[in-house]
Amino acid sequence: MTDQSVGLPAVPAKRMRRLARYLAPRQALRPAAAWLVIGVLAALLVRHFWNDEGELPNILFTLGVTGALVSFVVFLSRRVMFATVLVSALVVLIVAAATAKHAIMNMVVHAYDLFFYFSSWSTVSYLWADQRRYLLAGLAAALAAMAIVWLAWHLDSTRSRRAWAAAALAAFGLLTWYGAETKGERRHMQFYYSNLYLSSFYASWGETLEALWRGALLEAAPEGFAAKPFTIPTNCQTASKPPHIILIHQESVVQPSLFTQLRYDHSVDPFFLSADGSLHPMRVETYGGASWLTEFSLLAGVSTHAFGGMRQFVQTFTQNKLKDTLPQALARCGYRNVVFYPMLKNFVSNDRFYTSIGLREIFDLEAQGAKSAHERDRFYYGNAMAEMAKHLAKSDKPMFTYIQTMSAHWPYNYTYEPEMKVPGGGPGVDPEMHEYLRRLSIAKIDYDYLLAELRSRFPDERFLIVHYGDHHPMATRTLLGYFQETEAEDVILDDQSIGFITYYAVQGINYRVPPLPQYTTLDVPYIGTLMLDLAGLPLSDSHRERKRLMELCKGRYHSCAQRAQILQFHRRLIDSGVMAAR
Repeated sequence: MTDQSVGLPAVPAKRMRRLARYLAPRQALRPAAAWLVIGVLAALLVRHFWNDEGELPNILFTLGVTGALVSFVVFLSRRVMFATVLVSALVVLIVAAATAKHAIMNMVVHAYDLFFYFSSWSTVSYLWADQRRYLLAGLAAALAAMAIVWLAWHLDSTRSRRAWAAAALAAFGLLTWYGAETKGERRHMQFYYSNLYLSSFYASWGETLEALWRGALLEAAPEGFAAKPFTIPTNCQTASKPPHIILIHQESVVQPSLFTQLRYDHSVDPFFLSADGSLHPMRVETYGGASWLTEFSLLAGVSTHAFGGMRQFVQTFTQNKLKDTLPQALARCGYRNVVFYPMLKNFVSNDRFYTSIGLREIFDLEAQGAKSAHERDRFYYGNAMAEMAKHLAKSDKPMFTYIQTMSAHWPYNYTYEPEMKVPGGGPGVDPEMHEYLRRLSIAKIDYDYLLAELRSRFPDERFLIVHYGDHHPMATRTLLGYFQETEAEDVILDDQSIGFITYYAVQGINYRVPPLPQYTTLDVPYIGTLMLDLAGLPLSDSHRERKRLMELCKGRYHSCAQRAQILQFHRRLIDSGVMAAR
């Protein structure tokens, strides 16, 4: 029996054991010295929690979980110093990994990362190819931690009764529960903007275990559901050149007519109308922020609610796991896909998600020469049309142009484009809402500019234009019964609240828009399939099934009365390889 090491000759097991005995300390530390080590490590941990883990409830939660881990290891080993060193080493590794991930992806470590990055050779190879120095540094740190923990085992002279360890475990468990209850739900931006590296990792285990228990990232009918698998076409046949498609993500835009008590200048209302002259409400899945949830549902055609507690991270954990998305279907039909993005492209790891679903050309803040992330919509429209002109001068391929705007984004405590005299709110309207309505007026002016310029610059080209509101602005929270001081993440709404209702609008230039579906509201996961249909493109199996569900559920998705049909659809997506289970 021999131990094998990569790149090293076989070493007899007896020799390895002899070497380990040689390196092991001859005697343990005195109890007083061992307890001093424990005290120093405990003090350092508490200091870190106090400085870096947020408010007191979050600190108590972090302290409770860490103390419970130490108590559990003591219960198993009876060695207090060993348990303290082991858990302290784990804390250091978690914080270091979270720091590195935040530097690369603007996200901290989630427990599911352990399964996502190390469960397949494709993700391991990505780490080796793109983040090799971080991976090697992590391996070196893990080996160093193992050596320190091994040394602590041999030096530890402390022994504790298991009854005391069990009592400590119960006490720290109670502290964990109290901290979790008082700190409330995790903020939806916590993994992106906050340094709460350790508590975020601890809190993410609940949703990770939930995903592992159900056997897939998203809810689905049980395995073995008998249904014909979806086939993904390899090509796309159209009778004629399809129209160019422009999809506009109108950041924080909602129709003011949704609030009958709001006084405003109704000249902005036509902005929200489609070619049929009607307003088409759309249901989104977030309020006041987390735009990536709306993006995902629209581009992937699946509700983020189907991912349970993992839904805030769908763009990260579905990278390279989705097929037949809206951009991929368009690319199959010969479209060139481009994105005009107002932030740096690595914001919340969007670039990796976009690339994985077929949006490979990303013009971000730097590529567009933006002075800030809050340029006027006209700025992004101008950049997009300049790229269209370059493309059309040398190619006959249709373009799919995804434009994200930012002018209507908070904060609303200053006047945007103060030199522009545009309508805002009427008498008695909250100052924030007044400023927001001003920005809507500017957005309408810029959208009208886009339509006019498209007609003027490209008179022989056909365009299908879709724009939508990704979520409500924070300025509507007072109209929903909350105070002006309330943070967007503290606005808790019922699924049926108008706080989740925005709009989608469809226009055509040199292109007759087919009739739009007439539902009270249309849920955002159907928009991508609807766009393909409106452009006259052939629908794949999964998109045809999504269209059938749209009609069956009368525009509803997550709250469809025929919920079993939605879950069966998810199972077919998984079994057909359209969406990987993990």
